[in-house]
Amino acid sequence: MKCRRAVTAAAFLLLAAMTAQGDAAELVMLEQPGCVWCARFRAEIAPGYANTDEGRLAPLRRVDITRAWPDDLSGIAPDRLTPTFILVEDGRERARMRGYPGDNFFWPLLDEMLAKLTGDNTEDAR
Repeated sequence: MKCRRAVTAAAFLLLAAMTAQGDAAELVMLEQPGCVWCARFRAEIAPGYANTDEGRLAPLRRVDITRAWPDDLSGIAPDRLTPTFILVEDGRERARMRGYPGDNFFWPLLDEMLAKLTGDNTEDAR
């Protein structure tokens, strides 16, 4: 199994605080039919993502960009590039990653995104 970085201690503390407060974060994956990089992500990362600390902190939500944009994401700008990963916290975008860089680079980049979560929603990351 390939090595990857663990979520920082601050992210663990944030997870505990968010759970206690009921705030929610999610990792929205924009995808479309025929996207080979989306398929690669689904094969390499998606099967075990929910079982990781990152997956518990920000569950994965897949959105097909060829369908209607979800109403609950109306405050989030859509993207035409797939896959695009958007970290959403309480309806606000906190970070965005365009493309899938492979499993060795995905986890450190995701950790950087997760570090932008506030837990209290007092500031925008954008």
